[in-house]
Amino acid sequence: MRVCIAGGGNVGSFIAVELRDAGHDVLVLEQDPVVFDRRASIPGIAWHQADACEYRSLERADLAACDVVIAATGDDEDNLVVALLARQEFAVPRVIARVNHPQNEWLFNETWGVDVAVSTPHLLTSLVEEAVSVGSLVRLLQLEGGSVSLLEITLAENSPALGSALKDLSLPRDATVVAVLRRQHVIVPRGDTVLEVGDEVMILSTPAVEPAVRALLAAQGAR
Repeated sequence: MRVCIAGGGNVGSFIAVELRDAGHDVLVLEQDPVVFDRRASIPGIAWHQADACEYRSLERADLAACDVVIAATGDDEDNLVVALLARQEFAVPRVIARVNHPQNEWLFNETWGVDVAVSTPHLLTSLVEEAVSVGSLVRLLQLEGGSVSLLEITLAENSPALGSALKDLSLPRDATVVAVLRRQHVIVPRGDTVLEVGDEVMILSTPAVEPAVRALLAAQGAR
């Protein structure tokens, strides 16, 4: 997979190394000459000193050949411009954008070409909630501009779903269980998978059906 990362700072370079180690073809665009000189020696990664907000820079980087673009600069405005150019001008199939300031997260949607917006403060909040909220439904990540969410719930002793097979849960059409984590093992969900106390259930769901998912899985009185 060919991945282009806009922004070669701490976040962008870390992502680049991780993707390189996973066997992907990685290109990083960085405008700041100081950052570029410091990072460009990282082996196995192609570095271009260029402004990722300029069409010609992206054209020279052959952005149209990329499978994924990650807008990872420290400026939300720049990340939105990169995302929009990647989607509208170069038809990149998958665009991921970093949200630096949570108050701007509402802008990071399909209108700006963003498939997945990653807000570190919101993600950290979700992870804290996940750790302390047994029995409650937690939204971990929003996908497709907020039209789909990845939800997680650790089943409490009074969850109405205990002892039920997934096929018998009557989940809404727009919700699906994608994984069950049980005693540090991942269970691929099947219709006959029976839920137990302590199971961490991962669900993809649209916002409209989250209340129904909560009613089926969450402990009574939990949000």
